[in-house]
Formats: sequence, structure tokens, C-alpha cells
Amino acid sequence: MRLASYVARGRTSFGVIQGDGIVDLRLRLGSRFPTLLDLLRAGALDEIKPLVEGMRADFPLAEVELLPPVLAPEKILCIGINYNRESEYKGENPIATSGYCSMFFRTPGSLVGHNQPILLPPESEQLDYEGEIALIIGKEGRRIPKDQALGYIAGFTLCNEGCLRDWMRHGKFNVTQGKNFDASGSLGPWMVTTDELDPRRNLHLTTKVNGELRQDTTTSLMILSYADLIAYISAFTTLKPGDVIPTGTPVGTGMGFDPPKWLKAGDVVEIEVPEIGVLRNEVVAEQA
Repeated sequence: MRLASYVARGRTSFGVIQGDGIVDLRLRLGSRFPTLLDLLRAGALDEIKPLVEGMRADFPLAEVELLPPVLAPEKILCIGINYNRESEYKGENPIATSGYCSMFFRTPGSLVGHNQPILLPPESEQLDYEGEIALIIGKEGRRIPKDQALGYIAGFTLCNEGCLRDWMRHGKFNVTQGKNFDASGSLGPWMVTTDELDPRRNLHLTTKVNGELRQDTTTSLMILSYADLIAYISAFTTLKPGDVIPTGTPVGTGMGFDPPKWLKAGDVVEIEVPEIGVLRNEVVAEQA
């Protein structure tokens, strides 16, 4: 299934993508599950497919505004440099040498939905893109064994883990501010559940800027697997339904070019995995 959160006719809701339309689940389940996050917390995903089978869409996709798939997750736990990117970091990849994740948190407000504008703030000219596959957690777990970890994934979405590179260098061991400017990245267009997309499947990820291919890789080249990440993260924090884990970006980000190719107002970034979809956003200059 493809599950989305969206705004239609001024009302925030969530539903199942059916062809070029969407079946409104809040209309049918709102008394029990007002949001997709509530549905995940209740462990009720299995109720949805038989419920919507044969239903006609309530809204054409063209008439809704897609939001990040899960609104207000408890945690957005981002993984850094989880592909071999030595050429961009001018040295050895720290995950490859240490075996440990590079990690940081993002706020929900730093990520917008599909086709919503990404903001270039007046404080920096170094807005960069990072195309990533993101996991959405489906059930609570702590100290999850690696051989059970894939069972905790509810589904997949795409992330443009946008950042302000100069603000990431304001502190020696600190990237938080550069990763959390309001609306500097995106998440979407929807969540594809694991009954449709097997977590063991090798996925092909591309990122284009104004149609130019910048990133092109497969998940077989990740250093730490989904299971590695879930086992490691759950060792120190309890994973909750709806938590989002962007799993790292490959070579090809703007900072890796000489000179760097920073995003400008009017640029269009498209991140694609065929089994998930396309996450598209235009860059807009934010007014001070």
C-alpha cells in the first residue's frame, strides 16, 4: 500500500493512494485513528487493505497537497555518510573505519512534503541536497536483535535531507543547526508499506537537479544495512511507531563538485526510487 498524509479542501487527512486518486481514511476511521501516526501506534495497518479494496478514490491526487507521510513523529533520526563518500570528505569514511553510525536529529518542521517549496534562507548561500531512502518504524522496540530488525519497519519513503553546509561547520562536532533550518528538506511523497516493498530488496536511488543526474546508487552499496541501523539505534533509545530514519546519502551532493553546486532559488530537486516514487521540490528564496 501507499499511504499519504495530505490537505484536501482545507482539511488535513490521510489515506491510501489508488491509481491517480486517494481514498480518505480519516473519513472512515477518524473516530479511531485521526492520523496515520495514530494508525501506526495502534498496530492497525493490516486493517486497511481489506477496507479499501474496490473503493473509488475520494480525491484526485492532483487536487490534494501532500504532506510528509507521518505528521509529528516522535523522532527523526538521521544517518550520515552511510555510503562510501571519501572523495567528498577528503579522507576515510568514518563509518567504514569505526563501524559506528554518524547520527543527528531533525525536527519535523525542517522537512516539507512533496511539491512543497524548500526554503533557501537569507543566512546562507550553501543549501545542499541529499537524496535518501527513509525507514518508517511500525512498532515499539528497544535493544532489537539484528535478525529481527526488519520486522519493525512499517514502510519506506524518500527524503531530501537538505542542509546548510556552512552552518554545519559552526561547531567542531556539531551539525544540528545546519540540518534543521525550517523547510530546508523534504519527505515523501508517501509511505510504501512492507507488504508491497520487501526490505531485503535492492533499490536504485537517483537524485536530479533541474533534470541533471547528480546521485545514482543502489542500496547494496550502503555500509550499514537497515537491520544494522535499527539494532544500533534501539540499543540507546526506544524506537516508536512513526519514527523516521533517513538512512544516508551517496556521493554526488553539491558540496562534492569543484566548485560546489549549491542550490539556488528556482532549482528543482527530484529524488526517485521506482518502487517508491518521486519526491519533487522547488527551491524558493525565504524572505527575511
